[in-house]
Amino acid sequence: MRGGSDLAFFAAVVKQGSLSAAARELEVSPPAVSKRLAQLERRLGVRLLHRTTRRVSLTAEGEVYVEVGRRILSEIEELERRIGSARAAPRGLLRLNATLGFGRIYVAPVVSAFRRRYPEVEVLLELTDRPVNLTDEAFDVGIRFGDLPDARIVARKIATNRRLLCASPKYLDQRGRPAIPHDLTRHDCIVLRQNDSAFGTWKLVRGRRSESVKVRGPLSSNDGSVVLGWALDGHGILMRAEWEIADHLRAGRLERVLPDCALPSADIYAVYPERHHLSARVRVFVDFLVERFRAYADRGPGVPSRW
Repeated sequence: MRGGSDLAFFAAVVKQGSLSAAARELEVSPPAVSKRLAQLERRLGVRLLHRTTRRVSLTAEGEVYVEVGRRILSEIEELERRIGSARAAPRGLLRLNATLGFGRIYVAPVVSAFRRRYPEVEVLLELTDRPVNLTDEAFDVGIRFGDLPDARIVARKIATNRRLLCASPKYLDQRGRPAIPHDLTRHDCIVLRQNDSAFGTWKLVRGRRSESVKVRGPLSSNDGSVVLGWALDGHGILMRAEWEIADHLRAGRLERVLPDCALPSADIYAVYPERHHLSARVRVFVDFLVERFRAYADRGPGVPSRW
């Protein structure tokens, strides 16, 4: 008999409204439907339906059984759909979003390597100057930094990423090295205008004390590469993510400022809408991202020469 579980069988009977109609739907005889219904009621120890020659109606217990049962059946169907999707070979279009600098330097090389491994996946990588709403813009995966305020998305951490203060040794030799957060108010600070964060306010934690410092300087921009170039040219103190300045710190082109102070983290995440949780191409791409960044982090952050 088609119909599967008792839940599916009972839901079919209720949907059809009579035993004879349910028999036609299930492609069995009416006595077979009546017999199975009686067996179900005996097993549960309650009466689920009031029967007449033409129609059936739910008892109070039947209403509970069918309401909860339909929800369970729906969850089972969703589970099977997700599992089937997870096992499927990744294919189709994968739409990615990342910010300009990080996307160009880090994400694009990962996409290149990913395509070599999964040639059935077509990738569209769109780089923007700020994060976009994934659902509204129909993106499958976005790369984000720091806090993730949207509870409707799934986030998987790709890499740890600290924010650091830095400046060129030339600037610090001329203007002095700050010793406490308040000293920043006497320096030229290069400010990156991004997202909706408070413009020119840097939050630092030193020991157990948290302090917000309003910084100023003659240069600001919404482009991370631009402000980094100004810092390298000796124009002031800059706050940037470790992954973007690590090579310059190692080479001595930049020097950390206030190294005993912590700033809000800029940890890197892959984010995606809940409905894509087990999509084969999303799952495989995010796993690939984590694998690549983990291997790369073992060598220390910085601009990748080769992935």
